[in-house]
Amino acid sequence: MSLELPRFGHEVTVCPDGFTAVAALERNSYDCLIVDLDMPGMSGIQVIERAKQLDPAVEAVVLTGKSTMDSAIAAVKLGAFDYMTKPFKMAELDALLQRVGERREWLNKYRALKRRLERVEGKTQLIGDSAAMQQVRNVVKRVAPTESTILILGETGTGKELVARSIHEQSLRAEAPFVAVNCGALPENLIESELFGHRKGAFTGADEHRQGLFEVADKGTLFLDEIGELPKSMQAKLLRVLECGEVRRVGDNSSFTVDVRIVCATHRNLEKMVADGDFRQDLLFRINTFEVSLPALRERSVDIPQLAKHLLMKLRPTAKPDDLLFEPEAMKALQAHLWPGNVRELANVVEHAAILCESGAIGLVHLPSRLGKAAAAAAPPPTVAISSAVKGPHFRLPTSAHTLREIEMAAIHEALERHNGNKPKAAEELGISLKTLYNKLNQAGGLEQAG
Repeated sequence: MSLELPRFGHEVTVCPDGFTAVAALERNSYDCLIVDLDMPGMSGIQVIERAKQLDPAVEAVVLTGKSTMDSAIAAVKLGAFDYMTKPFKMAELDALLQRVGERREWLNKYRALKRRLERVEGKTQLIGDSAAMQQVRNVVKRVAPTESTILILGETGTGKELVARSIHEQSLRAEAPFVAVNCGALPENLIESELFGHRKGAFTGADEHRQGLFEVADKGTLFLDEIGELPKSMQAKLLRVLECGEVRRVGDNSSFTVDVRIVCATHRNLEKMVADGDFRQDLLFRINTFEVSLPALRERSVDIPQLAKHLLMKLRPTAKPDDLLFEPEAMKALQAHLWPGNVRELANVVEHAAILCESGAIGLVHLPSRLGKAAAAAAPPPTVAISSAVKGPHFRLPTSAHTLREIEMAAIHEALERHNGNKPKAAEELGISLKTLYNKLNQAGGLEQAG
């Protein structure tokens, strides 16, 4: 190999035993190890284990005779790329090394793409400074580096998958896959195949072998959303996988080991489901080593301004953080709404408003009508004192009941009077943009002329 592999374009370092190989690994990095299993002093499996500790990305090819075939299979389960039985042809080994090179090339492309996506989307953020959200972030920070199973509880739309992603990104598995599956969206007759995979011909329509999501998420995190929707038969099979770490594909006679961290979520009361006989108690004990409870948006309305701004900034990436993104009336309407759909509903409302308001601050007119009506119904009748001395060039004070527009214009002219006609300062005091101030003055002028 030391003579022939360089002719195929490989750089080769030869080590006479496992101890020498480990010493070389500590000094330099290598793309691949070609390891004989049967060696004196330090076995091939021990060399692979130490190599993976030093560099998890290094690949290993195992050389074995027929008598050590079981050991070769065990080495592959420990992370070896493949094995070859002796004797073999050099061209066969080169073909295997080419596959190792292709795998590393794809992994490098994957990591580069992941870094690009992180630069565009940023790390997962749990937005909000309320006491409830601070507690959620503290729990996530403590449990993420562990291997414990986690159960996330919360109403639909509160951001349970976002919390699961945050746990994954802060865990020791952050570089491995994060796979999310909505258990409630899977057809009951296909749940087992989706989770565990199947062999070709296992059932009607199984035209090829297929990996299950447990296998796809190997070394990473599998997020089982709406786990309360799993049928009882699947709950038993899931429990077995969680307890022994072994998966058996549909139609297969043998099982294989997976290394997956499980994070579950549900909007349902699992304890009540256990009492009603709809959920296995032993599975509930297994999945909720830690519980993370997400508050409903109506319970943390103090976070709505920050959340709404964050969602709008994602839709307007060129906007500056200190820009006035929402007019005060619009923000009051957002905070007055009860948000039965939680953060998901807020995101839809912000997107709706951003489409109607292409530039400038979002006003009440840009929000869905139900929010304006809800805000008006929730707000107590205002007590407004209007100075009779406040007059503007295009504004007449009302002599009877005041409309919202008349009250608004009175406040604008009072601010202008206090700042001696300085419009930028008046706009700053009122909490609106200068452009909005001019628009409102122009609208008042047009109404005056029409009157």
